[in-house]
Amino acid sequence: MKTYQGSEIRNVAVVGHAHSGKTTLIAALLHAAKMTPTQGRVEDGTAVTAYDEEEVARGATMQNAVAFVEWQGVKINLIDTPGFHMFTHEARAALLPVEAAIVLVNAQHGIEPVTERVWRYADEAGIPRIVVINQMDHPKAGGGGGLSALVDDLVDRWGRNCVPVQLPISDAQGFHGVVDLVTMEAFYYTPGGDGRGKVTGEIPASVAADAKARHEALVELVAEGKDELMEEYFEKGTIAEEHLIAALHEAIREDRIFPVLFSSGLANMALDHLLDFIKTYAPSPVERAPMAIRTPSIETEAEASAPTRKIADSEPLALMVFKTMSDPFSGRISFFKVISGVVKNDATVENYTRRGQERLSHLSVMQGRKAADVPELHAGDIGAVAKLRETLTGDTLGQKGAEIQIDLHPLPEPAMTYAIEPKSRADEDKLAPAIHKLMEEDLLIKFFRDPQTNEFLIAGAGQPHIEAIVSRLKKRYHAEVTLKAPKVPYRETIRATVEAPGRHKKQTGGHGQFGDCKIRMEPMPRGAGFEFASEVFGGAIPRNFIPAIEKGIVESAARGYLAGYPVVDFRAVVYDGSYHDVDSNEMSFKMAGRLAFRKAMETAKPCLLEPIMKVEIESPDEFAGTLMGDLSSRRGRVQGTDSKGRTTIINAQVPMSEMLTYGTLLTSMTQGKGSYRMEMDHYDIVPQLVADKILANAKRPVEEEEE
Repeated sequence: MKTYQGSEIRNVAVVGHAHSGKTTLIAALLHAAKMTPTQGRVEDGTAVTAYDEEEVARGATMQNAVAFVEWQGVKINLIDTPGFHMFTHEARAALLPVEAAIVLVNAQHGIEPVTERVWRYADEAGIPRIVVINQMDHPKAGGGGGLSALVDDLVDRWGRNCVPVQLPISDAQGFHGVVDLVTMEAFYYTPGGDGRGKVTGEIPASVAADAKARHEALVELVAEGKDELMEEYFEKGTIAEEHLIAALHEAIREDRIFPVLFSSGLANMALDHLLDFIKTYAPSPVERAPMAIRTPSIETEAEASAPTRKIADSEPLALMVFKTMSDPFSGRISFFKVISGVVKNDATVENYTRRGQERLSHLSVMQGRKAADVPELHAGDIGAVAKLRETLTGDTLGQKGAEIQIDLHPLPEPAMTYAIEPKSRADEDKLAPAIHKLMEEDLLIKFFRDPQTNEFLIAGAGQPHIEAIVSRLKKRYHAEVTLKAPKVPYRETIRATVEAPGRHKKQTGGHGQFGDCKIRMEPMPRGAGFEFASEVFGGAIPRNFIPAIEKGIVESAARGYLAGYPVVDFRAVVYDGSYHDVDSNEMSFKMAGRLAFRKAMETAKPCLLEPIMKVEIESPDEFAGTLMGDLSSRRGRVQGTDSKGRTTIINAQVPMSEMLTYGTLLTSMTQGKGSYRMEMDHYDIVPQLVADKILANAKRPVEEEEE
């Protein structure tokens, strides 16, 4: 395989809503460039970037995948990204190692919620965007309003800089090709062909006038703000083709123009033209502005304000690991971008993040899950290496003495949590190592034990995500588990200040046991936890026995009073008591503390507390009313709404107990177009009617017994 310089590389993430055809388009581009002998299909599991067993079974992309195209002297690295709302963190991560994004829009459905979200991600990252309206072969392409309405919608949502550089050639018989609005040529294709071998012809009379008008609009927009181009435009009425191409490339690179193209991945149409466009107009890595970095060797505040690293072979070697994949044969595979320098096979590099060394054996580039060995990779290229000992996603590696750190985009908190139980002892032994391997691949997975309920919990982006994790555990690692809804971690507290005695006395012959204390319990603000204080004076209780009283109260509070949930947000003060010179000891006063606590709870107006979640729901505007009504039925309190384009964002506070199965219901209520995120916010008192039901099903703690 040829070694490519940074100027000969194009790194592109393909993003968009689910079922817009991202994986199919990449498979078609690979076939059009003769990288694959036949075109892979998602339906039969042969698409190059849909190799994960769960993705094939579900017919949906769930993780980023990398492939490459060699096309007319350039190498195009393509990253296939998920389009389902719960996996958009993967799409966001894919924007870090690329210089451009293809935003795929379904020709039938237009702009959908995830399309808008990934557009915002690209906007925040400053990534140039190429809009491709895909599935132009569909009979309902253009939706109800036609293609002009679809293009108008793009402009309405994303601004006037979203401008067509192609015009589709379509009629009642279907999609036939495109008009290049830069060169003003028409290209025709045969449906079901190989995606290349375009036939140049005359622009059809039916679109000639529209093509001329849109060409002039494109020229005006490209020339806008450029004095030399404006002078040429006013003088000649147009801009020379070579000047227009160079200016359009610059405008795309500077995020001043978002070109709109048309294609059909399934029918293999306009694919070579899309590859030509990427080669000519997408920025190369060496054209990218220096990347923001962190470095421990900063000397001045000026440098600390914005340290950067230029993407160039001449800079010290630095690699950023942006993805980890676990392969049953090759082990851990680390995907990286060469930020700077040239990396050679068998190089030894420093892991700046973990302070260790790694040897890069068998340097390769990935075509889906297949690796192609390469001798070296230059700055800006994307590669992979297997079997690194310690390196994980987010690590930066490179030349010793030139340490930097590239920060990944922050991950969202998992939206859904399930309790997980191994089916057998053998499964229990396999569970933790297997889950930790999956966590190396997918940083959103969380696995932990709830200290209150003692359940093992697994958290993920949503129910399909967690179900996929369980399936991988079984298929890859032969660990079978059962999923259950997690127990809600209720707590208990008090609402009144009370005083109570605790007296423990036991005589069994010889030394007995004697401890006597009086305590005052006071409620504290929500979230304050527990405080203990002593107001004992005059030696009523020796100082060395006071901690034993606190320990007794803490132990008893952990066991709960109403329903076995921990008692929190209270202050306990020991203010009096008595002791026996011979029979008193720490155990006696610990028991006295327990008894005093339980006596106080009888009159302290105990109540249940429940976790309240901060919830953010994002959905198309038409579902907002239904969703807010549903939240009210779940005892939720809507805090406010916000609009972004035609998407409504609802912020609310909802009890955790009402959100355990929300993901599935949200999908149903919004036809799969809604998404949500939630995180713990605070604890609040459970309404009495709800509390009565919880207490009826709970097991009351066993009363303390004197020993």
